Amino acid sequence: MSSECSSYLNADRVLVSGFSCPQVGGDARAVYCCGFQDVKYCCDDPHSFFPYEHSYMWWLSIGALVGLSIAAVVLFAFIITVCVLCYLFISTKPRSKLDTGLSLQMAGKASYLPPTNITSNSKFLLAFNVLPYLNGNR
Repeated sequence: MSSECSSYLNADRVLVSGFSCPQVGGDARAVYCCGFQDVKYCCDDPHSFFPYEHSYMWWLSIGALVGLSIAAVVLFAFIITVCVLCYLFISTKPRSKLDTGLSLQMAGKASYLPPTNITSNSKFLLAFNVLPYLNGNR
């Protein structure tokens, strides 16, 4: 199996005559004409011929680099903005503790003295403010 690479004008506008693939002295597996309109060669991939000039690919590469550069700058600006906003949020917080609301106190009696004979069950009931109700102090 072989294919023909037709003649073409290279990037310097010099006419390059056509040739057959595989070339004499070249790789026997390179049976397809590959490359671009202005740069042709033999290769083993049937889908490697592109019907435009090689310089067009450079413009695509430059466009991709410009697009990626813009995206990188936008991402960098976003990260810097987030860092600045976090710093401002942390630095403008009040240094003192915030008021957590009303302090918890028993309603009615201002001072309450628990009984002196407190058992372990009574400590539990006292901790959850149930003991005054059981003693009839309420």
